[in-house]
Amino acid sequence: MNQKAVVVFSGGQDSTTCLFWALERFEEVVAVTFDYGQRHRLEIECAQRIAKELGVEHHILDMGLLSQLAPNALTRDDIPVQSGTNGNLPSTFVEGRNLLFFSFAAVLAKVKDFHHLVVGVSQTDFSGYPDCRNDFIKSLNVTLNLAMDYPFEIHTPMMWLDKAQVWAMADTMGKLSYIRENTLTCYKGVMGDGCGECPSCRLRRQGLERYLSEKEETQ
Repeated sequence: MNQKAVVVFSGGQDSTTCLFWALERFEEVVAVTFDYGQRHRLEIECAQRIAKELGVEHHILDMGLLSQLAPNALTRDDIPVQSGTNGNLPSTFVEGRNLLFFSFAAVLAKVKDFHHLVVGVSQTDFSGYPDCRNDFIKSLNVTLNLAMDYPFEIHTPMMWLDKAQVWAMADTMGKLSYIRENTLTCYKGVMGDGCGECPSCRLRRQGLERYLSEKEETQ
């Protein structure tokens, strides 16, 4: 099996960390970003810029139908960003997103004769999203192999990491500053450290502060 990988890439903290992780492990890496009508076009521009800076082949696939089928706070200005309460999912959850994204990434991988997919999902900091769970990834891996009669392997380097550990991974690779300054995680479309107020920014900041505190204690 060749050592070539497709990385599902949004230009955010997790997927950029995954991209660096893949570049250290595979002989050839391609990134794929999905345009699903996200309200912040800066996300796609950010992904394009990072891929270009790293010399990574980059594909952008049109998934606009997803925003029509599953209205959510990431694509609709009239839906506020809200955390999940009383067992409900956050308003930022996009129904079927990872199922579709990872499946289309697999199609791209097979066409290019790549066998590896790298995705930045985490069951530790998954905000209740069902399509970030390990069971889903394992199930999808089997389904993709059967559906295309082709041996895929889905890699999830962050599955059991919290945000502090993700920052630690970036730092181990010597990429902490780059990822902190050049990625877009904020639901309000603010680069780098973000707005500091939305759920995504709070999670990112808390993880960074905890990692830096723990690092200082060990030095």
